[in-house]
Amino acid sequence: QVQLVESGGGLVQPGGSLRLSCAASGSIFSFNSMGWYRQVPGKQRELVATITYGGSTNYVDSVKGRFTISRDNAKNTVYLQMNSLKPEDTAVYYCNSVPHMNAYWGQGTQVTVSS
Repeated sequence: QVQLVESGGGLVQPGGSLRLSCAASGSIFSFNSMGWYRQVPGKQRELVATITYGGSTNYVDSVKGRFTISRDNAKNTVYLQMNSLKPEDTAVYYCNSVPHMNAYWGQGTQVTVSS
């Protein structure tokens, strides 16, 4: 059974940093691209960063140069290093495969950027 558990969110001031982690169990991690998504109330969930099994990455324009996605295939874990955070980065952050599987959404981790 696939389970995704996100952690590392919190309250941070503008300009600050956070590192999110996503521990995956089950078969979702094997040879799949993984991604970090975020959602704010009233808006659709947005894919912000993608990493292939081999380590190639892609980012939405709004986070390029500030966020870095990485993965440890031996630990079935994917990370999101977020620097220079802005209030508009406030959201619940989720990990999932790319393309996502609706049945695999975890509880997410809340990131709040505020002074």
